[in-house]
Amino acid sequence: MKQLHHQKVDNQRIVITGMGATTPLGLNVVDTWQNMVDGKSGIKKIEHFDITEFRSQIAGMIENFDVSRYMSPKDARRYDTFMHYGMASAAEALKQAGFIDEISANQCPVNGVDANRFGVVFGSGIGGIQTIENSRDTLKERGAKRVTPFIIPGTIVNMPAGLLAIKYGLKGANLATATACTTSTHAIGLAARLICYGDADVMLCGGSEYASSPLGMSGFAAMHALSTRNDEPTKASRPFDKDRDGFVLAGGSGALVLESLAHAKARGAPILAEVVGFGMSDDASHITAPPTDGDGAKRAMQNALNDAGIEPELVGYINAHGTSTPVGDVAESQAIASLFGTNALVSSTKSMTGHLLGAAGAVEAIATIQALQTQIIPPTINLDNLDEKCAELKLDYVPHTARQVAGLNYAVSNSFGFGGTNGSLVFARWQG
Repeated sequence: MKQLHHQKVDNQRIVITGMGATTPLGLNVVDTWQNMVDGKSGIKKIEHFDITEFRSQIAGMIENFDVSRYMSPKDARRYDTFMHYGMASAAEALKQAGFIDEISANQCPVNGVDANRFGVVFGSGIGGIQTIENSRDTLKERGAKRVTPFIIPGTIVNMPAGLLAIKYGLKGANLATATACTTSTHAIGLAARLICYGDADVMLCGGSEYASSPLGMSGFAAMHALSTRNDEPTKASRPFDKDRDGFVLAGGSGALVLESLAHAKARGAPILAEVVGFGMSDDASHITAPPTDGDGAKRAMQNALNDAGIEPELVGYINAHGTSTPVGDVAESQAIASLFGTNALVSSTKSMTGHLLGAAGAVEAIATIQALQTQIIPPTINLDNLDEKCAELKLDYVPHTARQVAGLNYAVSNSFGFGGTNGSLVFARWQG
């Protein structure tokens, strides 16, 4: 099979020109990536509310975040924390792409681009659960008339996309994805297709999340989805390890600027990588658990490879969904092994960040692009004793330590979510 993406004309080839990340490992892409390479964990004991009676008491937390860099004090009070994170990562991505000169809390129309051809696809898996909880308390304790009029706009999933359009004057297509843990992978894929179909020249895409509130923590814990390794927070997220006991909830955001190659070339933009494939599927099996053979995951990856027009053996790295759940890690490993054999290196950066839910796909896409740029594979930390079923597949999960490689030209990033929704992206190293 030929590499079909090279046969596309420049206005159908989609490149990444900016990235932004707000994660438990850092408030920007540089710090987040360096801490991934160093194998550090961003998981800590929860301290922002009384966690004593909760089964899971740990999360991937954002520290030293200053919302005043991105929003006015009035707006910061009106909108949920997940929107704060989204504004931060988007600002970083737009600045790197050269569409804004400085990061500011004020309105800042993009420059050097037709704003009518600049769109947004930005989502969240949960939305403003913290604000909903606070407003519920207000309703109960102070009555209906004291509930803020911003309860709805301050919590709905599409508001980050709307706020970004308002702040930066982006008048193109404006959409929100809300596909659980696949949210921002779908956002990237759909943004790429909007450009490819001719509906936009540039798209800002990604996702944001903040769900480590009392209701979020208790809800996931009630499903027995979360790790209860409360005495060792940094060792709790351990994808593919036989002693894993669930994922670790985390907050944050990831954002990417996509544009057609023709548009990027015309303005002399820095090109970080190319989006060459996007695949989707559904398990049609269970509301929360994947089929044990990973069939849906395999079909999503195969669809992404078909879209890219490349054979599996060209892929050198797979950033796994790898959440640290007993069923999910084995199912994904089965899917990877059946499609790629043992050729590609596999790692889960959730071992370090925790699970950012709707923001996970964007943050992990950024990690995948960084791997292509630097030729460094981030590790899977805490992989002390490989699960026996995973061991049988003979995959290399890059345990403990990042690995320098050569000739890494294609990489895959996976995301799978409740409801059986699956998404997979193929990125290509940009070599001019």
